[in-house]
Amino acid sequence: MTTRCTAVPADAAQLTVLMRSLQEFAIAVALDASQARSFELALEEIFMNIVMHGSRPGIAPRVEVSLHRDAESVTMIVEDDGPQFDPLSLPPPDVTASLADRKVGGLGVFLVRKMMDSVSYARIAGRNQLRMSKRFDG
Repeated sequence: MTTRCTAVPADAAQLTVLMRSLQEFAIAVALDASQARSFELALEEIFMNIVMHGSRPGIAPRVEVSLHRDAESVTMIVEDDGPQFDPLSLPPPDVTASLADRKVGGLGVFLVRKMMDSVSYARIAGRNQLRMSKRFDG
């Protein structure tokens, strides 16, 4: 199993640090571009949600991203110490509604759930933990 962990403050400028770490991990474990892109999109969506919605006034949560590769899958765990929030508790967006009638928000988490084979949330030791996994052949 190959593992990589990166921790940053929940600041939009830190997304480049997380993306670089993810890209280095993808190269190290031989993910092809399309496989890596699923994780890049999921990481950007989840991290930016934490940056925009997961902060108390004047306090940026600390975000830790762990990546694990075993023989069958890649798992990405995004943890933060912000207020408790389960993004999977949100109702799915109505993707059949016209753009004018759609509510703002929720589409990113919906897409993450569609891209990954499994997505789960837990609140552990005062931290939000979102676990995303995708199976791969070889």
